[in-house]
Amino acid sequence: MLRGINRQTIFEDSEDSETFLKTIGIYKAQTECQIYAYCLMKNHIHLLLKIDEDEIGSFMRKTGAKYVYWYNWKYNRVGGLFQDRYKSEVVEDNSYFLTVLRYIHQNPVKAGLCKKVEEYAESSYNEYIQPKDNQLTDIEFVLSIMNKQEFIQYNNETNDDKCLEIQELHRINDNDAKQVILKISKCANATEFQVLELSKRNKYLAKLKEEGLSIRQIERLTGINRGIVARI
Repeated sequence: MLRGINRQTIFEDSEDSETFLKTIGIYKAQTECQIYAYCLMKNHIHLLLKIDEDEIGSFMRKTGAKYVYWYNWKYNRVGGLFQDRYKSEVVEDNSYFLTVLRYIHQNPVKAGLCKKVEEYAESSYNEYIQPKDNQLTDIEFVLSIMNKQEFIQYNNETNDDKCLEIQELHRINDNDAKQVILKISKCANATEFQVLELSKRNKYLAKLKEEGLSIRQIERLTGINRGIVARI
């Protein structure tokens, strides 16, 4: 996932979107990676790809730099366009792979930009439905898992998928944080939290991070090691 700096719009019109996709295509050919899904939102980008671990940094850096150069030329601006480094996570099994695929395709619907997945032009969904020559998306792997009708049904199912998301976290003070911990875990103090069953503890830690508690804050108030909290 790649995001515009300060939530800035990075695709003003269809020409911008087309240019970015062409740029991806250039470096895709150079690295021989596979692209299974994409979605270009107004101020951020989702990609599901298969690429060598040593090449992903170079791939994302070159793609971003080339697009920024073109974008700055078109809009007569200078400076960076993307916020920090891209964010990524590893997809390790087919089940989560399909979840991420659906999450990406449904992103515009959940954001209220369209009512149906097929209505959004800047995603890979329609390349599965009506394939064309030299398209960006590699559809063979997905269609070896499910046929086209199953693909349509799956990608339009109502769900609560949560994958790699942009999160706007608002830090809270320790007193309020203690109340959040109590509400989520029903633990009144760190000792009670530390003796929770492992899977339940990890579930609560994830929820605390979603609620905006910092890693240091969670460590301080629950007594759980910072490294454990960071990995959740």
